[in-house]
Amino acid sequence: MAPKLLEGLRIADMSMMLFGPYCTQVLADLGADVIKLEPQGGDQARGVGKPVKTRGMGALHMNLNRGKRSVVWDTRSEEGRRAMEALLKTSDVFIHNIRAKAAERLGLDYETVRRIKPDIVYVHCVGFGSGGPYESLQAFDDVIQAGSGLASLATRVDGDPQPRYVPTAIADKVAGLHALYATLAGVIHKLRTGEGQYIEVPMLESLTSFTLLDHLVGYAFSPPTGPMGHAHQLDPSRRPVRTKDGYVSIAPYAPARWIALFEAAGHPEVLENLDLRQSGQPGVGSLLNTGLAQIGPERTTEEWLALCQEHEVPAMRVNSLEDLFDDPHLKAVGFLRERRHPTEGGYIEVQPPVKFSARPTPEIEPAPLVGQHSEEVLRELGL
Repeated sequence: MAPKLLEGLRIADMSMMLFGPYCTQVLADLGADVIKLEPQGGDQARGVGKPVKTRGMGALHMNLNRGKRSVVWDTRSEEGRRAMEALLKTSDVFIHNIRAKAAERLGLDYETVRRIKPDIVYVHCVGFGSGGPYESLQAFDDVIQAGSGLASLATRVDGDPQPRYVPTAIADKVAGLHALYATLAGVIHKLRTGEGQYIEVPMLESLTSFTLLDHLVGYAFSPPTGPMGHAHQLDPSRRPVRTKDGYVSIAPYAPARWIALFEAAGHPEVLENLDLRQSGQPGVGSLLNTGLAQIGPERTTEEWLALCQEHEVPAMRVNSLEDLFDDPHLKAVGFLRERRHPTEGGYIEVQPPVKFSARPTPEIEPAPLVGQHSEEVLRELGL
């Protein structure tokens, strides 16, 4: 059997909840040996989503920590410290989200760890970058959405002064992907030079970078040439179109496509007196979107999709979360797969979205019970 893409790479993972574990989930999917060090009661993420049979085997954990091995060692005890030191000596990467002072007290700060393993790639998942006044503050997804400006974006769309959170753990997941590429870059650097390094991945800076990329706009220049905020994305008329039986997203976003769409729909009058060369401008875009919204209920969702496909206009039905199980594309590619867990029974595994031609997608091991691999890993380490 061909080796997995990251086979042979060992990750000592002491991260908890979502930020760090989202990074190591992908590493495990790619074949890295991720050894997850948990407290006695297990990672708090195990409690998110009601378990079916076993305490600590909640819905989030079943996908977030799949393919990892779980160990429970008390790193404050002599035996736990010996086990931790032995694991670090055999690991390529150490990743955690313990605050700096607590890591020092545990003897898990970078200087101590690199004395154990000089070429370790040490990835520290933090809320805020070091050197700033927020450095020692606790961070949760809501807090980072607030600090990054993301929670304020909806107020620019509808004028409601109440900021709102994006209803998903976007800060944790965006920062987790930053931690993922940072880890792989550190490993590549190590393979080229033999050097390890300390890598800091801050949530606030990660999500602020993500938010500002398209919303910096006029403030990208000094002095500013205009306001912040991408006008097209903040246009309140930019929303799914109501149809006869549901909602559909239609995105013409080019003069030729707007013309083709309204003419095919039998409403060329919407285009009268509009300069489509300015279709990217908020005023013109709003008029086009408003015109589309007005004629949307004339057809069913399927009829709009067929019309758009015929005229090469990007469009997609608006799925609910439940609809994803019946989406014909996701079903065809096997994106949501039903599997059997050795102790928890049937569950749905979300498949890795990226495919590699050099290796088929490997079979992913199920999520572990708390401390399931403690003895196994100790034996491997000769303890």
